[in-house]
Amino acid sequence: MRIKIAPSVLSADFSKLGAELKKVERAGADLIHVDVMDGHFVPNITIGPVVVKYLRKATSLPLDVHLMIENPAKYVDDFVKAGSDMITVHIETLGLGELAAIAKKLKAKGVKLGISLNPATPLAKIKKTLPLVDFVLVMSVNPGFSGQAFIPGAIKKVKELRAIFKKDISVDGGINHQTAKLVRDAGANILAAGSYIFGAKNTKKAINSLRRGS
Repeated sequence: MRIKIAPSVLSADFSKLGAELKKVERAGADLIHVDVMDGHFVPNITIGPVVVKYLRKATSLPLDVHLMIENPAKYVDDFVKAGSDMITVHIETLGLGELAAIAKKLKAKGVKLGISLNPATPLAKIKKTLPLVDFVLVMSVNPGFSGQAFIPGAIKKVKELRAIFKKDISVDGGINHQTAKLVRDAGANILAAGSYIFGAKNTKKAINSLRRGS
């Protein structure tokens, strides 16, 4: 599967956000990862639908909006209207019935649905959701803040998931040149990275190193 790189906008310079998005777009990014946090499910507050609306105007790349929030079903419509192409929800925040309802709604609107799980959540927790989703996001840090160290247990989780799931597998957290190779080899094909890309002197080189190790 083709390796896709998703710069995490949380690590961008928000004083020049449009320019930052164009920079990663020109450097070969495949999509933009947008971390939405509510201060309840995770201990941080970031952005909402209004910012996503302006991100949509600033880039032609697909927006993968990662809802690290309680009660995601309540806010899905707002993020779809804002221009999300992909919406990721956490298995820790909703039941199978709620997920099925979200899946039906998003499919009708042409928006892809992802399910995510935290490092401490076993893979078994999402197995019944796999027929409903377009991709899985494996967290390789505890969600809430950027710049955390990669948790090695994610590698085994990705490998076991790839054996039973043939669609896209994304990994988010602590992704750099070294950890990218580990998760690629395990079967992941979408890599979300923040500070490694937005903090790089050479953005294109950073993206290529994640995609191919070069």
